[in-house]
Amino acid sequence: MPGRSGSPAPVYSADGQGAWAMIAREEQPIVFVIDDDASVREGVGDLLGSVGLGVQSFGSTQDFLQSKRPNAPGCIVLDVRLPGPSGLEFQRTLTESSIQLPVIFLSGHGDISMSVKAIKSGAIEFLTKPVREQELLDAVQAGIARDRVRREQDKLVAELRERFDSLTSREREVLPLVVTGRLNKQIAGQLELSEMTVKVHRSQIMRKMRAKSLVDLVRMADKLGISPAQADSCSAEGTTYSMNLVGAGEQRRRHVETERLCGLANWLG
Repeated sequence: MPGRSGSPAPVYSADGQGAWAMIAREEQPIVFVIDDDASVREGVGDLLGSVGLGVQSFGSTQDFLQSKRPNAPGCIVLDVRLPGPSGLEFQRTLTESSIQLPVIFLSGHGDISMSVKAIKSGAIEFLTKPVREQELLDAVQAGIARDRVRREQDKLVAELRERFDSLTSREREVLPLVVTGRLNKQIAGQLELSEMTVKVHRSQIMRKMRAKSLVDLVRMADKLGISPAQADSCSAEGTTYSMNLVGAGEQRRRHVETERLCGLANWLG
């Protein structure tokens, strides 16, 4: 269960001199401390709380997983050696559970191979106990900064997905072809449409996606994971589909299969 939680306060960031300068933020970051040693949890919690960071501490990884975590930027300070699954194993569990909080490892033993494995798996830092306060504070700030960037990117992608959802099925078929640089005439030939129809679809896509230019639209498509390979797959299947006159039931079945083949499920997450 959470050991403590700091009250709302500004976040502090280290400047070039190692001093701590206050930066006002709307959301208070939370640092999750997971260590089976109560004295370590208390010491780390006191240090982080002293610079205005919210802290929640846990004696086990299971307690952390069962807790209700606030919707705020943060990171995890994790003991590498815990009863049961190790910290490195828990790092994999976090990935499998889609918990994307950056991890800072604490270890009572300087194991080089273990530290290399942790960093390769995405850890911010691998610190040896007794940890130096400034090193831990700097690592925590780096973790929070990384999580802020991820959260902003997630918000942007979520907004783009909403815009993508507003497109018709035909516009979704045209979009990947547009961002690969195909001309209207080429798209029209590929999809068995008139060039004027493609122009209308292109205009609607730009408007609904709120893209100011083709370059802007390409960047949006990239963030949504729409690739040239998917465009080729979509156009090939879409052309075959459009050239066949089938009943309503069969048409619906093929439409669903087309979406699957085009990777739309992946684009929408």
